[in-house]
Amino acid sequence: MMTDSETQRISKLLSLVLRHKPEKIGVTLDKNGWTDVDTLLIKLAGNGFRVDRDQLRYIVETNNKKRFAFSPDEKRIRANQGHSIQVDLGYTEKQPPQHLYHGTATRFLDIILTEGLKKMNRHHVHLSSEEQTAHTVGSRHGKPIVLTIKAGEMKANGHVFYQSENGVWLTDSVPASYIIHE
Repeated sequence: MMTDSETQRISKLLSLVLRHKPEKIGVTLDKNGWTDVDTLLIKLAGNGFRVDRDQLRYIVETNNKKRFAFSPDEKRIRANQGHSIQVDLGYTEKQPPQHLYHGTATRFLDIILTEGLKKMNRHHVHLSSEEQTAHTVGSRHGKPIVLTIKAGEMKANGHVFYQSENGVWLTDSVPASYIIHE
C-alpha cells in the first residue's frame, strides 16, 4: 500500500505524462491518448518511480477527479481530459444543462467578463455541473469566484458541448455574453 503522499506524487506525475509531456519519462501516446500500461510501469521505474499494476489501479480508482481511465482489458491507460497535446478522446456532442459553472480566481474576472473564457493551452474550456466543484477548482488559482455559464442558451445558438468520462463539461470557448457574474 502506498502512502497518501506517494499516491499524490505519482498521480501528479501521471497527469503531467498522460496530459502534457509523455516524453518526460519516455512513453508515447497514440492518437486517442492511450499508452501501454506495461511500458508505462517500466518507464516509471526507470525514472525512479517504482509502481506496480495494483498500485496503478489504486491510483486510477481512487483519484477523486477520475483523471485517468484504463481500457476495458486494462492493457492501456489515458487521461480523461485536460490535454495540452493533440489527442482525439472520441467525445460525442451532448446537450448540457441550462447552467454550468466555471471556477477561477478573482484576479482573472475582469478579463473573462471582457473576453470570455478561452481554452488557453488546453483543447477545451472546462466547466462543472456543480457550483461546489467549480469553487474548488477556482480556489487552486487564488481567491475563488464561481461564474454561471448560460450553457443551454449557448447550445441553442450553435455552440458544441461534450462531457468527459469523469463528468467535466467541455466546450471550445464561452463568449462573455453567456457569463453571469453576480
